[in-house]
Amino acid sequence: MLSFIALFLLYFPEDKREYIPAAITTVIFFMAAFICFRLIVRASKKQERIDEKKTKKMD
Repeated sequence: MLSFIALFLLYFPEDKREYIPAAITTVIFFMAAFICFRLIVRASKKQERIDEKKTKKMD
């Protein structure tokens, strides 16, 4: 039964044009992940600067 499920999940189309939507979707998700990563890094650096200013005022 498990081998049937594994074979069912493996599908390699003969018409290679069926890969195009999957490739486009993959590129879109990678770009979105990269943009989110950069936004998180930018917010982290901004928060670090704010924290540094607060610690300087306390000293």
